[in-house]
Amino acid sequence: MPRGGRLAPAGTGPTTRKSVWLTIIMALLAGYALLPLFWLVVNSTKTQRDLFSTFGLWFSGDFALWDNIVQTLTYDDGVFLRWFGNTLLYVVVGAGGATFLATLGGYALAKFDFPGKRAVFAVVLGAVAVPGAALAVPTFLMFSQMGLTNTPWSIILPSLISPFGLFLVWAFAVDAVPTEILEAARIDGAGEFRTFFTISARLLAPGFVTVLLFTIVATWNNYFLPLIMLSESTWYPLTVGLNAWNAQAATAGGEAIYNLVITGSLLTIVPIIVAFLFLQRYWQSGLAAGSVKQ
Repeated sequence: MPRGGRLAPAGTGPTTRKSVWLTIIMALLAGYALLPLFWLVVNSTKTQRDLFSTFGLWFSGDFALWDNIVQTLTYDDGVFLRWFGNTLLYVVVGAGGATFLATLGGYALAKFDFPGKRAVFAVVLGAVAVPGAALAVPTFLMFSQMGLTNTPWSIILPSLISPFGLFLVWAFAVDAVPTEILEAARIDGAGEFRTFFTISARLLAPGFVTVLLFTIVATWNNYFLPLIMLSESTWYPLTVGLNAWNAQAATAGGEAIYNLVITGSLLTIVPIIVAFLFLQRYWQSGLAAGSVKQ
């Protein structure tokens, strides 16, 4: 009984405790995370001259957002659109392929027994612990011997491997796909491929979308691998292309286009924000799956 002998009204659930200090801390963390985005939006509205003559965290001078967008899309014969298309290619083929392969591999590890399963799982865990930057130079040397450098394949093929995604699907599939359903499908005469694509794939959808989100972000923001693999700007993704624009002012006779670099960076993050907002509900359900024992 609550203190004072008063009972809670019927039908009311437990009250949620509110912490003022926790709210303040979370507000500060949110502001810290959103401050760079706010700075990017503000400075995308400024001209090249106003960038260095006005306060960086507020609007001032001429509102040049639309002019900056037009200049970004048309500068150097529209090379920004070419970089954007390259990035989409790497994401669709690389991230999409990595998610599909990780789903197949994680499902197999979770629901099938085969010789060497423990060894495969140990290799996957070891691969998760190895940073991608440590493999970039060996990958470059191998692809150089194969004649694949400076081609889209030098970016797509390494992007198809996602040990972390495979591990996530494995952990999700253990509880998301009941073994009884698979046994019932086999008794009814369904093959493994049919069972996977008609039954298991639907149950794995939240985990699939979760891995897809992670691989999209990783491939979209990939910088170091394209930097060492590509020497021609025609195959640059947005990350490397914008960095080339940023370094252009330091070259002999180069033109400073910092306003286009900032505007291009704003345009670059818009698809990621849209993808995150669209896939967020699937991502949240994927993280929560298996957290409660039935």
